Amino acid sequence: MYAILDIETTGGKFNEEGITEIAIYKFDGHAVIDQFISLVNPEREIQPFVVNLTGINSKMLRTAPKFYEVAKRIVEITEDCIIVAHNSEFDYRILRTEFSRLGFEFKRKTLCTVALAQEIMPEQESYSLGKLTSALGIPVGDRHRASGDAIATVKLFKMLLAKDLNKHIIQDAVKAEPKYEMATNLKSIIADLPSRTGVFYFHNTYGKIIYIDKGKNIRNRVNQHFTSTNPKSIKMQKQVAAVTYEVTGNELIAFLKEHAEIKLNKPSFNRTRRKPIFTHALYQFTDENGYINLKIENADGRKKAITTFSNYQSGKQFLIKAIEKDKLCPKLVGLDPSKTTCFKYHIHECNGACANIESPTDYNLRIEELILRSNYKDKNLLIIDKGRTLDERSVILIENGVFKGLGYYDLNFQITNKTVLDSIITPMENNKEVEHIIQNYLRKNKQVKIIELNK
Repeated sequence: MYAILDIETTGGKFNEEGITEIAIYKFDGHAVIDQFISLVNPEREIQPFVVNLTGINSKMLRTAPKFYEVAKRIVEITEDCIIVAHNSEFDYRILRTEFSRLGFEFKRKTLCTVALAQEIMPEQESYSLGKLTSALGIPVGDRHRASGDAIATVKLFKMLLAKDLNKHIIQDAVKAEPKYEMATNLKSIIADLPSRTGVFYFHNTYGKIIYIDKGKNIRNRVNQHFTSTNPKSIKMQKQVAAVTYEVTGNELIAFLKEHAEIKLNKPSFNRTRRKPIFTHALYQFTDENGYINLKIENADGRKKAITTFSNYQSGKQFLIKAIEKDKLCPKLVGLDPSKTTCFKYHIHECNGACANIESPTDYNLRIEELILRSNYKDKNLLIIDKGRTLDERSVILIENGVFKGLGYYDLNFQITNKTVLDSIITPMENNKEVEHIIQNYLRKNKQVKIIELNK
C-alpha cells in the first residue's frame, strides 16, 4: 500500500519551514482508495516567492486547521504505507519536522519518483514533475498546489509500476508490507483479487516472485491454481505468501507482459513450463507454372515463415477462411490432395489456377494481399486496444516490422506525436514468440484498431 503525497510549505530557512497545504492519496497499486487534502495554518509568514508560485497566501490560511489538528488523520492514512513523493526526501523531512515539534516520532518507508524515473526512464531530459509529466502525456491540473501535484504523482507512479518489468517496486513493497506473512487461508488472498484481465504474481515470504501467469479473469485463474491438486500446484501453494497483480485492459498486453516478465524474473515455478507457444507455420513457394503455393508445416526457424500457429488445426482453419475470403485454390494451399484439378473448381468456386486457366499474375495478386495482411513485416504500426480504464487505451509500437514495446495513453492525447510516443512506450524484446503472440491475437480480434505510421 502506498501513500502518495505532496506538501506545499512557507519556504524559509532549512527545518524552519511550515506546511501550508498537504494532499495524500492512498493508492493500492491500481486505484486511489482514500484521500486527504487540506490547507494548513503554518503559524508563520509565507515567503513572497512561494505566494507567487502557489497562489496560497496568509489570508487563505487564517481559518485553516493547524498541523496538530490534522496530524491524527495523516498518521491514520499513512499507517502501514510506503510514502511516495516526487523528491520524497523533502516531503518526508517536512512531515517528520512537524511531528517532531509535537513530540511524536513519525517513521515510514519512502519511495522517490524522481529516483525511480531516473532508473526506469533514463532517456528523459528532465525529471522535474512538470517537464516529466508533460513528456509522458500526463495531464496536470493545479500545478504547484498539493492536490494537483499529488494526483500527477499518482499517475506518474502508476506508469512507473507498468514500466517496471523487473518488478523491483512490487517485490520491495511486498517485502515491506507487515501483513504479508505466510498465508494460512488462501481464500483470503483470492477475495482481494479482481475479476479482470491481467497478469498476476505469486510471492514468497521474502517478497520474491516465484510464479507469473495471466488470465482473462485474475481471480478465477488464481483460484484454479489454489484448488489444483497436481504436485507442482501443491508445492507452490505451500510457498505463496502474497499475490499481486497488474490489470492490463486486454489479453494481448497480458500475453506480452507475462512473456517478457517470465524471461526477466525467471520465477522458479515457471521454468518447467517452457515449451514452444507455436508449433506450425505458413510457408510459400512458387511452382513450375509460376503460381505461389502455400503450405502449413512444422515450424522451422531456418525458414522464413509468413505467420505462425499454435497447432496444425489453427493453421488449417486460417487457410479455410482464406480460401473463401480470397478465392484461393484449395490445391495450391495444400488442403486438396487431388492430382488434377481441385474439388472447388468442379463446383465453380475456384477460378482455375489448378487447371492453369486463371493467370499466375491474377492469382498471385490475391495471395500477396493475404500475405501482406497476415504479418507486419517492414510496417510501422500502432496497435490500439482497450486500456485499464474507460478513458485510457493501450498501444503497441511496431517499427519496420519489429515490436518495440507497449504502453498506455489518455484518450485526450495525441498518440502519433513521436516524442511522446517514445516516452510512454516501455521498451521490450522482440523475438519469434512475440511475433506469434501479436499476429495470433490480431487474427482472432478484428476489432483492434491499427494505425499505420509514415516511414
